Amino acid sequence: MRILHTSDWHLGRQFHGMPMEDDHDHALIQILSIIKDFQPDLIIIAGDIFDRTTPPQSALKRFSEFLRTVRAVSSAAIVMIAGNHDSAAQIEALGVLATDSEAIVRGALDEDERPLIIDSADGPVAISALPFAFEYAARQCFEDDTISCPADVIRAQITSARKHIMDDMRWVVVAHAFVDGATTSESERPLIRTVGGIETVPASAFDGADYVALGHLHRPQSVVHDHIRYSGSPLAFGFDEEGQQKSVSLIELAADGSVEVTTMPIKPLREVRAIRGRLQELLAHTEPSKDFVQIILTDEVPQIDPMKRIRELYPNAAQLTYDRKENPVERRVAEQIAAIDNPPELAAMFMNFARGETITDSETQLVASALQTIAKAGDEQ
Repeated sequence: MRILHTSDWHLGRQFHGMPMEDDHDHALIQILSIIKDFQPDLIIIAGDIFDRTTPPQSALKRFSEFLRTVRAVSSAAIVMIAGNHDSAAQIEALGVLATDSEAIVRGALDEDERPLIIDSADGPVAISALPFAFEYAARQCFEDDTISCPADVIRAQITSARKHIMDDMRWVVVAHAFVDGATTSESERPLIRTVGGIETVPASAFDGADYVALGHLHRPQSVVHDHIRYSGSPLAFGFDEEGQQKSVSLIELAADGSVEVTTMPIKPLREVRAIRGRLQELLAHTEPSKDFVQIILTDEVPQIDPMKRIRELYPNAAQLTYDRKENPVERRVAEQIAAIDNPPELAAMFMNFARGETITDSETQLVASALQTIAKAGDEQ
């Protein structure tokens, strides 16, 4: 069986206040092309379809159009679950878009976790879709007051789901969780509301599953074993994701339950990257770009309206910081006080502040000549 595994689209999200509709369209077109070319038997979307519980209408429309296009180019079964950013009720409602073929859409917890069963040439495959839920909701659903952390929630879901898995079935589990040993990104929201609580889930919680399709973490990665995997997000949502190759995962599930993973790259419309240097150097030696950029200035003194000037070249500059270990105001005041009794140094500091460049040798000589003239006039008086 061939499975396409993706997650964490975060439709409706902005990048530091900048819209990403075009970026999402660019990524979804590539995912549709992969579906059309490779014709998977199963498409998994492992949560965080939307960025918030009340997504904009444009995000809902974008996702509905994606599902309709999938139905036009593929006969694949569809499995999707709610993540911690999604509204459980809203994800459940999306199930009506896939009623004409095999699908399982899970937004809310169910005390009886029944799988979708697909009959393949190598025998039946059971897919258990386990939506994200906080502990308090799991306590009510499973009538178990001992549930106190995300690992307990997953264990309760797995116990319920396992009852429906027969010995002749291969088993695929879809979940939205933070598994021990995985690598995080800055743009992910915590999965626990208790301060000091344990957020992670041990890989052993999924024992017995042939493939575990995970959502939540934005970096594509396998955890502990190849069959426990995050597809990662198709787009970068933070500057710490610079350089990451975004992708979806294409899984070949063999008759014996073993898996072979192929990552299918997604090329972004706009890169996410950091640019470092002095302001005048950046303005003089860089090409215009529409990428999302973080500007790290190495100037020793604060520059005048640097973001406005940078955005003439980088209209999507999203963040600007200075790379200085000391407090710039305190350092500036200390330098000025120290330079009061040293007029040449004070003049050099002024030129650097006003122009963003160090004083030249000819200018230094001119200042020295002027100071000598002033000193001579003072002596004559």
